[in-house]
Amino acid sequence: MKRGPTAGTVISTGWGLKTFSRDALDKIHAATLDVLQSTGVRVDSQEALKILDREGCWVNKKTGVVRFPEHIVKQALTMCPSQILLAGRNPDNDFMMGGREVGFTTFGTGVQVEDLETGEIRDSTKQDVARIARLTDALKHMDVLSSPVEARDTPVASHDLHMFEAVLMNCTKHYACEAENGQRMQTMIAMAEVVAGGVEALKRRPIFSMSACPTSPLQLIEAAADVIVESARNWIPINVLSMVMAGATSPISVSGTLVTHNAEVLSGIILAQLTNPGTPVIYGSSSTTFDMRYGTAVVGVPEMAMISAAAADLANFYGLPSYVAGG
Repeated sequence: MKRGPTAGTVISTGWGLKTFSRDALDKIHAATLDVLQSTGVRVDSQEALKILDREGCWVNKKTGVVRFPEHIVKQALTMCPSQILLAGRNPDNDFMMGGREVGFTTFGTGVQVEDLETGEIRDSTKQDVARIARLTDALKHMDVLSSPVEARDTPVASHDLHMFEAVLMNCTKHYACEAENGQRMQTMIAMAEVVAGGVEALKRRPIFSMSACPTSPLQLIEAAADVIVESARNWIPINVLSMVMAGATSPISVSGTLVTHNAEVLSGIILAQLTNPGTPVIYGSSSTTFDMRYGTAVVGVPEMAMISAAAADLANFYGLPSYVAGG
């Protein structure tokens, strides 16, 4: 099993990273509880609404807005495992995620590539996905594969399944992926069960994990909510990854952005735990700031680094494994 270096540890012989004091984290947490309880999160999945209603959340059946009482939030967080096995097809490539250990992954998902033979900028293909998967398999410093490109030459109705096949055939490391909806997620699980050796084998050694992104501000659309529910029911690790944009879909301040970000991530984590207590969940962030001049999200800027570091700090605050994007 692969182990990573550690970040932000308090030691006397090296450097550490600390974004907020404990008091500041407490304030962000308190503001998040207020948003979750008073404002709530819109949930577009009927299945998810039934689960949340059954387990004690306050559900407005006309608007789909769910408000989360404080005791539900705290209860859900106590159910989350602090360490998650991201298994590879080859056990030598297993990665144990959690604490302050750091791992590295490729990141996606782009839709074009530069052809290395012709120099042409073209749409990415399933063959590109397979080649990148094989390259990632050989790179020792990469612990997990997230496909950097899409299989644009495959049918829209099954492109994520084609990518899943290409990765399973060409990479023995853990695959962090996405599904278009809950039904496609079920097909991926069936495919992974064949490779892993059955239902129970996949539960013990999940060779892939899912990512689900809330729609900012404060919404879990049907596809995202259904993927969270299917992941939880089948013990597949689920990365709830917010992508708020400061100044556009969240307040422009870093602290205000973090409250919106935190509420979105926690709403997905709560849904997972109320579906199946003990579900392996990951606190995710690809949040950044909004470029007012060009009207787009930007990466590689100081604000994104600050938000990413703070998101990791919040994950540690809750005792959760974290996944943060870089630029």
